Amino acid sequence: MFHIVYKLEMMELKWRVCMLLLALSWSLALVQAQDEGDDIDVEDDLEEVGEESVEGEEEKPPSPPPVPKVTYKAPEPMGDHYFAESFDRGTLDGWVLSKAKKEDIDEEIAKYDGKWEVEDMKDTKLPGDMGLVLKSRAKHHAISAQLLRPFVFDTKPLIVQYEVNFQTGIDCGGAYVKLLSQTPDLDLDVFVDKTPYSIMFGPDKCGEDYKLHFIFRHKNPKTGQFEEKHAKKADADLRTYYTDKKTHLYTLVLNPDNSFEILVDQTVINSGNLLTDVTPPVNPPAEIEDPDDQKPEDWDERPKIQDPDAVKPDDWDEDAAAKIADEDAVKPDGWLDDELEYTSDPDAIKPEDWDEEMDGEWEAPQVPNPKCETAPGCGSWERPMIDNPNYKGKWKSPMIDNPNYQGVWKPRRVPNPDFFEDLHPFRIQPFSAVGLELWSMSSDIFFDNFFISSDRSVADRWANDGWGLKKAAEGAAEPGLVNQMMTAAEERPWLWVVSSCPSSHLASALAR
Repeated sequence: MFHIVYKLEMMELKWRVCMLLLALSWSLALVQAQDEGDDIDVEDDLEEVGEESVEGEEEKPPSPPPVPKVTYKAPEPMGDHYFAESFDRGTLDGWVLSKAKKEDIDEEIAKYDGKWEVEDMKDTKLPGDMGLVLKSRAKHHAISAQLLRPFVFDTKPLIVQYEVNFQTGIDCGGAYVKLLSQTPDLDLDVFVDKTPYSIMFGPDKCGEDYKLHFIFRHKNPKTGQFEEKHAKKADADLRTYYTDKKTHLYTLVLNPDNSFEILVDQTVINSGNLLTDVTPPVNPPAEIEDPDDQKPEDWDERPKIQDPDAVKPDDWDEDAAAKIADEDAVKPDGWLDDELEYTSDPDAIKPEDWDEEMDGEWEAPQVPNPKCETAPGCGSWERPMIDNPNYKGKWKSPMIDNPNYQGVWKPRRVPNPDFFEDLHPFRIQPFSAVGLELWSMSSDIFFDNFFISSDRSVADRWANDGWGLKKAAEGAAEPGLVNQMMTAAEERPWLWVVSSCPSSHLASALAR
């Protein structure tokens, strides 16, 4: 399915690659034939396949093959879709810059005055591939565009995808999109954070918190109020997508059976169901604890109690000391009873500026007594203290099972008056526009190739023609011919070989 056609500037590279691959295949065949006792004339086969291409090779040293050049071509939607934007016209035609102000914040930062430009990516490998760039730091940005027609959640899936490149990294800011709900008062000129949306999807990062949002607004069928439902957090490590400064493709697939998939670079990193894998849950519990129920005053929640029939033994001495002197201890030989452990420093001298009237009588500082250094001890000897074997402490009744234990009290459960059951949360409010409403402490966030469809194959085709081409160009710029080939064609390198080698020669190789 993943098919990318390279336009190589020099035919020589094609022949060299083909000859390399064919020679490798023949070498393997030769080894196998030798093991089986057969003979294969590899030299004749090489002359048959590429006589003209190898003629004169021995007369000049081989030159390194040129790097394949991937020529950019803007993707074109090939099927039913609701929105497609590659920005390759180089303008913001069709997009509306918000003229509104945020409410409840300082006037100086309330305006949506962040700058947007359509321009090439920094260090682009595909000249001519333009995108939408958030240019300002610490500004509110808001821009939006109408869909070709509103998307209605009925029997077809929703596929939303777009590309993001954090060209200069990202400290704190979002790069998510909002699918703006179709409402009578939707006005893109005043698009703000409070503009109703049906789905919010995309990357968001602040500090070391890496997120990939999927939020949808669910309408309570009983109250008519909307509540945000957040998909469970992905188990995958998202850090690389924010730090490698590469272009990444973000895709959301939402199906009528309530299942969803979140993909990055066409790989599923999160999946689940709207009925089981969002917070808070779509449907409230059928029963709740009765808010009017109160615990009875005589309710006993104590699993253990002190034995009321227990009596303190007659020999229990509560006044016994915890420690007593060891009567078996003997003063060590050589103990210096008449020496103090510390003595005045004989070398100390009273400072010249010492004022006894102000500072009091001067005394030399205390230092360890040198006579005690070799002795077992100095000063008055006292018996060491040991645990008292008769010590029992204060007597307490032993604990026994409480015969009146009734368990931990809980309010009784009653039917939830707010209960409803929505088995089709997929039927979200229709949306008619796509918007970016962002605050970022980093600039130069590159957006490209927005696409909204209900056909997965159409969306995949758009992705391969857009993001796939970027990935191929990045791979082609890597050093090493083999690495160029493998990266450019990813998991299906033979598709690249098929497009590069003449079919007659390839068929000849495969026939062997």
